[in-house]
Amino acid sequence: MYIRYEVADRIATISLDRADAANAQNSELLDELDAAWVRAADDDDVAVIVLRAEGKHFSAGHDLRAGSKADWGKITLERIYSNEARRYLEYSLRWRNIPKPSIAAVQGRCIAGGLLLCWPCDLIVAADDAQFSDPVVLMGIGGVEYHGHTWELGPRKAKEILFTGRPVTAEEAAQVGMVNTVVPRAELDEHTRALATKIAAMPRFGLRQAKRAVNQTLDVQGFYAAIQSVFDVHQTGHGNALSENGLPILVQLEDMKANIE
Repeated sequence: MYIRYEVADRIATISLDRADAANAQNSELLDELDAAWVRAADDDDVAVIVLRAEGKHFSAGHDLRAGSKADWGKITLERIYSNEARRYLEYSLRWRNIPKPSIAAVQGRCIAGGLLLCWPCDLIVAADDAQFSDPVVLMGIGGVEYHGHTWELGPRKAKEILFTGRPVTAEEAAQVGMVNTVVPRAELDEHTRALATKIAAMPRFGLRQAKRAVNQTLDVQGFYAAIQSVFDVHQTGHGNALSENGLPILVQLEDMKANIE
């Protein structure tokens, strides 16, 4: 319903296809997306995975309006924790660790939960109009569930974007190494495809081991433990919102995202 999947020339292309909602992520989209990642991982004819999005924006993040206001009174921290552990933390870590190279092609806005889609990818190609942001401090939460911020941006830049909520431009992201390449918007798909084609020509086992070497080095440095620990820090924000009846702030955030052109 929300994901398109294609394979050609040893490249699996996974496309977010909810452009009418700026590719906001409801549960169905995330489940379909995870199924597409697993399908690509299991397909011996696939050497490289490309994640891209239809429309003007890569992703406006999690669809906070997916549930009704009538459900708010039924929300508990246990329910939030269980859902987010599966669809946000577990999915993102699984995509990161799939033993095939992956490339995210990002255009327009990539907000909060959108980072959970592109950060797990091995490479990121950004259009020159791409903007990356995590404004969830407005909800009283210290950042999205998958804390790639410090690793992707460095500690001071990570604090800056969290403290202010401002977006990081594609050029800024490239300067700190979060993005590999910045290209004109019209060339995004073509450039990403060319890069994927070049990688797909490399020996498959060598690619697998190269990816494992880098990811394992990050894990030895503490990446995996930090991701798990900060996920629990994230949940304290939900607990605080529940205790203060702060959930209506979700509507304010969604209204803000609804104004994205």
